[in-house]
Amino acid sequence: MRYTIFNTPLIKTFLWALSIILLKTFGWKTIGHLPASPKYLIIVAPHTSNWDLFYGIMLAFSLKLDAHFLAKKELFRWPFGPVIKWLGGIAIDRSSTANAVDRMITKFKKNKNFVLALAPEGTRYKVRYWKSGFYHIAVGAGVPIQIGFIDYASKTGGAGPLIHPSGDITGDMEIIRDFYMKIKGKHSEQTAPASIYTKS
Repeated sequence: MRYTIFNTPLIKTFLWALSIILLKTFGWKTIGHLPASPKYLIIVAPHTSNWDLFYGIMLAFSLKLDAHFLAKKELFRWPFGPVIKWLGGIAIDRSSTANAVDRMITKFKKNKNFVLALAPEGTRYKVRYWKSGFYHIAVGAGVPIQIGFIDYASKTGGAGPLIHPSGDITGDMEIIRDFYMKIKGKHSEQTAPASIYTKS
């Protein structure tokens, strides 16, 4: 097993307790539970501020999430590479989206336990379309999509519905869209209901 910040003994327990204390101090609550499945893909939205990372990490620890994330390969150069890997990072070449999708599908199929966290918007700025890679990874790997959220209006965050992709991207994205319609990012003007749709 590859150790990351999310599963390193003692450290994960300390950060779990610290996250719960900090969330309570800032008036935030954790909602929902993560699936018992050893393999799934979790998406987190909306992403409109750098504060999303701060609260997202605390929510992840409070839910005992053990996930990996994708980062551009340039970040893995010495001396930062080992640190990024320990944080759960997986290096990708952003110039080849198809290669990244295929690689993650293979990653899911080769591992008994693997969770991948992605932010489909790809940026904290307003976008017209979500990146569709997360959906194609889930379909190709045969894993469910866990909806994750950070709602600044209610100061809640955590796990929403678990979606089992049918292969009908339009229909499944309608379900995902309907859920996020109720969620407000820190800068709500940076999001729009239409941004939940994705190009196939």
